[in-house]
Amino acid sequence: VQLQASGGGLVQAGDSLRLSCVASARTLGYYVMGWLRQAPGKEREFVASILWSGHNTAYADDVKGRFTISKDKAKNTVALQMNNLKPEDTAVYYCAAKMRGDSTWAKWGQGTLVTVSS
Repeated sequence: VQLQASGGGLVQAGDSLRLSCVASARTLGYYVMGWLRQAPGKEREFVASILWSGHNTAYADDVKGRFTISKDKAKNTVALQMNNLKPEDTAVYYCAAKMRGDSTWAKWGQGTLVTVSS
């Protein structure tokens, strides 16, 4: 699986931004697709995930109600809609994939920088 993320940028607090990740793979049926982020000086952390086959989603507590992860099977794309952005959301966001049942994210896209100014 190869992942290509896009959509980052500089926004103000309260604004919205949509990240997109295109996955190149013969099949994604057994994968969990996700977004993780790494803020300056901090460790990489989980943001959201979605089953490629199914409807299950998961979110980090601090983005629940503000971020929505979705998929478009026709375009092999996973999106992260981020609303009501806060300065603490500033980070490099990574698209990632792992096999269902695995704890480790095995495939990574390049990061896309999201900067939220106050």
